[in-house]
Amino acid sequence: MSELNRRSVFALGAGIAALSATGVASAESNHEADLPGFRHNYAQVNGVRLHYVTGGRGEPLVLLPGWPQTWWEYHKIMPALATKFRVIAVDLRGMGGSEKPQGGYDKKTMAADIHELVKKLGYEKANIAGHDIGSQVAFSLTANFPDAVRKVALLDVLHPDESYYHIPMLPPPGQFSLWWFAFNQVQTLPEQLLAGRFRYLIDWMFENTSFNPAAIDERSRAIYARAYNSPEAIRASNGWYKAFHQDIADGKAYAKLTPPVLGLASVLSYEQMVAALPNVAVDSKVVAVEGAGHWLAEEQPDAVARALTEFFG
Repeated sequence: MSELNRRSVFALGAGIAALSATGVASAESNHEADLPGFRHNYAQVNGVRLHYVTGGRGEPLVLLPGWPQTWWEYHKIMPALATKFRVIAVDLRGMGGSEKPQGGYDKKTMAADIHELVKKLGYEKANIAGHDIGSQVAFSLTANFPDAVRKVALLDVLHPDESYYHIPMLPPPGQFSLWWFAFNQVQTLPEQLLAGRFRYLIDWMFENTSFNPAAIDERSRAIYARAYNSPEAIRASNGWYKAFHQDIADGKAYAKLTPPVLGLASVLSYEQMVAALPNVAVDSKVVAVEGAGHWLAEEQPDAVARALTEFFG
């Protein structure tokens, strides 16, 4: 952890110079990026328009991303997964190319979004993998619609619970601060501070919570910054954090997850996941992703693709 903390936010390289007057100089299309062999799609489900990217053949595997990323966080592993599965990488409600409504950012509602999308695509069951906020949605989906989930992989994060109320505002020396959990719940101020400047936050996060910041390259950073650079996008993504109180209340009513559960954990989360996952899942195992910070699929794509393929296969 100390190795991660000591990295300076000022050592961000040439990426900051790429900021334009509107935030990011990028040649990407309105749907951010294209990945050979994959197609962009849109669907109206549960009262929201979702953007998702599909490719491959086989059983459906739904990939749910987290903050501050989009479906693109899986771009390194999607080609490998597509050799075995029908890959469906979704921008969550409020994310990337998906609609950004005023509400519905509790994970139970967002889980219903994905459940309806899977049904609309013609599947009764799907494999689900989620990272960060996407992992919380994957957990809620499995808790609320267990018959629709074949297996679920939770990457580095579990569902919000009352332990969130004990996260210190001022951690002891040597411990990492999850400052953005509180910052993203503040009304209006994040939009005022970050609109047109989101690249600074993107770079800080990757520099300080990864083992290998270079694994998230300039193109990817530009894609993420562009996706979050507007007040509307910041307001929507903050909604995921503002809903934590409701998520915690909802989680108290959930029974243990009954489909098989894989926890993929970085060094940041491994001990916590090993201790917590058996308490919330009937059939679970935890696998450490060595050499990765929080950004598992980008820092160690081969290991993540292999673990998901073995688990879902």
